[in-house]
Amino acid sequence: MNKVRITAVRRTVYEDLMAKYENPIEHACEMSIGREWVSVDGCRPEGLCGEAWSVMRPFVEALARGEGNFFDGWMRNPMSAMISCNDGFRPVSFYIEAIIP
Repeated sequence: MNKVRITAVRRTVYEDLMAKYENPIEHACEMSIGREWVSVDGCRPEGLCGEAWSVMRPFVEALARGEGNFFDGWMRNPMSAMISCNDGFRPVSFYIEAIIP
């Protein structure tokens, strides 16, 4: 069983873009910084945002297979990646890393 830890590390809110372009919505992202999930064998963890998962999925699956070193040395830890969701108004950055037994 291969595991990958996913941690929400930062959330940015672009109030100026929201005011200019976004229709008011009742239930915007309520992601908590520091929240963690564990993906087992590259599967989406329960409770993880589906839109965020769609962006990070290829990286999580690769790490679960033991692959890494994305973009030729992009990360200090070659078995990790920093991925942001695709919300242009309030993106959340996630640190994903292989859990090595």
